[in-house]
Amino acid sequence: MLVEVLLHTRIDGLGAEGDLVKVKRGYARNFLLPKRMATVATMATKHHIELLRKRRAEREAAEFQAAQELASRLQKLKLLFTLASGSEEQEKVFGAVTAQHVADRLKEEGVEIDRKKIRVDRPLKELRTYSLSVDLHPDVTAQLHVELVPPAEKAKGKEAKAKGEPRKKASSKKTKHSTPSDGGASSSDASE
Repeated sequence: MLVEVLLHTRIDGLGAEGDLVKVKRGYARNFLLPKRMATVATMATKHHIELLRKRRAEREAAEFQAAQELASRLQKLKLLFTLASGSEEQEKVFGAVTAQHVADRLKEEGVEIDRKKIRVDRPLKELRTYSLSVDLHPDVTAQLHVELVPPAEKAKGKEAKAKGEPRKKASSKKTKHSTPSDGGASSSDASE
């Protein structure tokens, strides 16, 4: 048996505030009504529909505006990840950068984004620049640039080899580079 309820808050998969939806009696009685997420739709409560729809329109407009501002900020941002690679000729690296690493780095930059909104088809493992899509709103998608670079010693070694200069031996000092066990992303890099 179904009962018609008026939603007061947005519920994923069901509807947004101001929507009249039909749900099972037990779901309404045991979950929606006690948590004040909905009320039973009667003639008296149907008057609140317009008020709730107005609030919903204002909220959605504010969310859309915030998503557009965040998208413009993300498109200017470029994240750098230093990953240890094998031989100098090899473009593959040990470890990988995942959506969780990108979300963590964005958090360091002051941008809170759920990792599920960052579209990474497969973990990033090649030393190059990637353009990732970030779903900020149903109507707003931002492009985020992520660059994987080799450690500083290898990059210097490549430059020296390219110029024909003898390459210096790397010192045995420990640097703050990533290891394969942490997924490959280091926390010592600065981004633009």
